[in-house]
Amino acid sequence: MTKTASVLTALQNGEELTAAQIRSRFGAGNPHEVIRSLRESGHAIYLNERTNSKGEVTLKYRLGTPSRKMVSLAYAMMGNEVFTHAA
Repeated sequence: MTKTASVLTALQNGEELTAAQIRSRFGAGNPHEVIRSLRESGHAIYLNERTNSKGEVTLKYRLGTPSRKMVSLAYAMMGNEVFTHAA
């Protein structure tokens, strides 16, 4: 399994991952490139700020549902084509 596929599987399982976790756990030299690749292939991956009990802020990636704005922009750029499932 590729590093990108492994990261996607973790995100699909509900995990939230920092760039450092993607680098160390999956051996990705450039975690941001892994996320860019997943987004490019159509996955709605969000980067959220999380604050722990000590008040420390971290940035974590998670897999989510596309927002209405994202769907609207996709439609504006590509029309119905983007919503048509090719056989």
